[in-house]
Amino acid sequence: MAETSEPGLEAYASYTSLAFDQPAPGVLRVTLNRPEKLNALDARGHDEIARVWRDVDADPSVSAVLLCGAGRAFSAGGDFEMVEEMIDSFDARARVWREAKDLVYNIINCSKPIVSAIQGAAVGAGLVAALLSDVSVAARTARLVDGHTRLGVAAGDHAAIVWPLLCGMAKAKYHLMLCEPVTGDKAEQMGLVSLAVDEAELQETALSIATRLASGAPSAVRWTKYALNNWLRQAGPIFDASLALEMFGFGGREVREGVASFREKRSPVFSQDTSL
Repeated sequence: MAETSEPGLEAYASYTSLAFDQPAPGVLRVTLNRPEKLNALDARGHDEIARVWRDVDADPSVSAVLLCGAGRAFSAGGDFEMVEEMIDSFDARARVWREAKDLVYNIINCSKPIVSAIQGAAVGAGLVAALLSDVSVAARTARLVDGHTRLGVAAGDHAAIVWPLLCGMAKAKYHLMLCEPVTGDKAEQMGLVSLAVDEAELQETALSIATRLASGAPSAVRWTKYALNNWLRQAGPIFDASLALEMFGFGGREVREGVASFREKRSPVFSQDTSL
């Protein structure tokens, strides 16, 4: 069960991959909590990170959220068991499509401001939540990477809806099509994250921002978020197409080579014959 020993956290008692605490008045800290797996998300974790934002939105005790990863990484992405299930099962692809869609739209539509504190590796659904947060704070040494094309599927889980808006189309295409990693320092320079700080200052800085948001005028802060997020809602059809193409790719041959190359710790060799 989730770590919810503090009073007022009963709404989150069913979560197992996320931990919850209240480090400041009105601030709910949500922690990706599989440090032994670098917070990689299994099927249960993927479901939980998608739906927790509805509970946050409905929780009257929460004025702001601080999203963190336990241990030395923010999140190493999805685990290979879930990926292989998607390759083999239409039903699994349909389930993950629904969760991935909900993750993006639930964060966009959550009225409470969200601050992410990004350290170490940030990949997959964890990166989705980190970059869709309203304020993203990264350690200078953090390593952000969207690895979809390296895996053999389209970059669909959040990239098309937000990367061009954050860092421009030219940078988005370069990093998304080549899976080129971005350090926290570089991410700040190109506008991908709000702020980069030394790792020793990361949690304190992010908590300070979340606390300031929690103590601000609630309607003014939430309505500002709502209005600004219309830029993302406007891009909804772009995101929907990218996510559908990603799921379509999980039924193809390229992802099988991508997974095999990861497991065998080698570079992938993708066939260039697109007629098959």
